[in-house]
Amino acid sequence: MINLSKNFGAFTLDSNSLGGTRVASTTFWALQGLILTLSGLYTFAVAAEMATSLARARDLGVPFDGVPGEFNAITDVAGVEVGHTTLVEGEGKLVVGKGPIRTGITAILPLGKSNNNTPVPAAAYSFNGNGEMTGCAWVEESGFLAGPVLLTNTHSVGVARDAVIEWGTKKFPETDNFSLPVVGETWDGELNDINGFHVKKEHVFRTLDGAKGGAVVEGNVGGGTGLRAFDFKAGIGTASRIVGTAEGSFCVGVLVQANLGRREQLMVSGVPIGREITDFRPLLHEAVEKEGSILVVVATDAPLLPHQLKRVAKRAVLGMARTGGISTNSSGDLFIAFSTAAPTLVEGRQRWSTLRNEDIDPLLAATVQATEEAIINSLAAAETMRGVNGITYYSLPHERLAEALRKYNRLVHKQQ
Repeated sequence: MINLSKNFGAFTLDSNSLGGTRVASTTFWALQGLILTLSGLYTFAVAAEMATSLARARDLGVPFDGVPGEFNAITDVAGVEVGHTTLVEGEGKLVVGKGPIRTGITAILPLGKSNNNTPVPAAAYSFNGNGEMTGCAWVEESGFLAGPVLLTNTHSVGVARDAVIEWGTKKFPETDNFSLPVVGETWDGELNDINGFHVKKEHVFRTLDGAKGGAVVEGNVGGGTGLRAFDFKAGIGTASRIVGTAEGSFCVGVLVQANLGRREQLMVSGVPIGREITDFRPLLHEAVEKEGSILVVVATDAPLLPHQLKRVAKRAVLGMARTGGISTNSSGDLFIAFSTAAPTLVEGRQRWSTLRNEDIDPLLAATVQATEEAIINSLAAAETMRGVNGITYYSLPHERLAEALRKYNRLVHKQQ
């Protein structure tokens, strides 16, 4: 749903209504740019980049290891659904409580809306704890994730947490599985009026009710709306891998909310892109101190015990490292992994089926690969954005990326 205020300054995008396609998302952003330009409120600083900014990394010739699933998304894990609500409003000087607004919320439902009351095996991992992911103490203690995982900005964790509880108890009134929901955050206060508390309960409801499978919109959407990474605009990214084990074929899917790193650190498939593209620097109102954070959600249909899922979650760190992320003092690098292969209840006892530790190496590798690609996808899909006080983060210039990959003999034809 897209709502435009009478002065054309307000936008609310529920990306689920776009059918999960980047074409529709392009239409939305083109409409936004047109309206704001016509109204004299907004012009994109790098208009040339807008036409191609919603491509994915593979579309740009970036080589990656591993075999992706049908959508190359976390939703390739059967049953997983994703929803976004994106809030973009206003332009110019920061007025706390009024904008500019560049934020939103993203939801990942392990077994979809209809089965969202079924706990799934899970584990959480904090690589650097300057951040928040609520509910993880109980995930670690119980070995289960009950309900969805929500991602938003730092100052909206509370309202999102409360809204999930209300949504869950209304939808499943006979359960208490929603009492300790998982809500993660990253800071979007450079582009967004973060102290305005613009994410509301109704936005959380809309995100959860609109979640769906299939293709996942990336970039400037949901919790990733106001984020940046490696001094480029970033946001939401996703990827998946299909792997074979001694027990059969399984899927690993990853979704990231990327807000990390400095320019000189950026690596794309082993190429030092941050040192090759030294322009397109952000236009800043003042020096930026925070180097940012990352949230990673890993899903798999492989039957794994919670301690095995902890090992999977840890491997997301290696995927982050492949892109140049080093996890600084100010980073909130928080990860959660879950399996949709929940144990069955037989005569009052849980019966588990699980892979042997000796057989999970392909899943560990897949997590590294999919995390790396998801981060690069968050950059490839993101669009140039101007936020509070004119602070501007530019999209990763696709032609320059291809040029650098070609220089290092890493550019490939579009991968399937």
